[in-house]
Amino acid sequence: MKKVSGSEGYDSRKVNRGTGYYVDGNTVRRVEEVPQRKKKQVSTAAQKNRARNMQMSKGYVMFLAVMCVAVLFACVHFLKLKSELTEQKSQLTAEELKYSQLKAENDAYYSETISSVDLDAIRKKAIEELGMKFPTEDQIKYYTPGGSSYVRQYQDVPEK
Repeated sequence: MKKVSGSEGYDSRKVNRGTGYYVDGNTVRRVEEVPQRKKKQVSTAAQKNRARNMQMSKGYVMFLAVMCVAVLFACVHFLKLKSELTEQKSQLTAEELKYSQLKAENDAYYSETISSVDLDAIRKKAIEELGMKFPTEDQIKYYTPGGSSYVRQYQDVPEK
């Protein structure tokens, strides 16, 4: 063990030769009891005042009860709205799934229909069997619409 002297510096080990124990660092080998503190004498009036202040009045208890019920109703209402929102989201997801399936079916049916139509066969039948002909330049009439982007023809276009 190293001896402690004032000129050599501080050592964490303290030796006490009289009692036969030492402290190494911050550990304590013997615990001294803390002396009891004397309680101050409080007057009886102050004790009664403290006791009265610790009790809750009927009005305060009623207020707390009403607030607890209000919070309970608010929580139940919140949970109800949350469950409705969850239900609506699941319904929306189901409807979106139905929509995408119907759209895929519709696109497939449209493609099948368009591919099954043979325009050359229709043209050939119209020309050969029905006697139709392609229009000539003098049969085509050009018309410029007024303000709208499309034309509805309710009667024949007059010749000029």
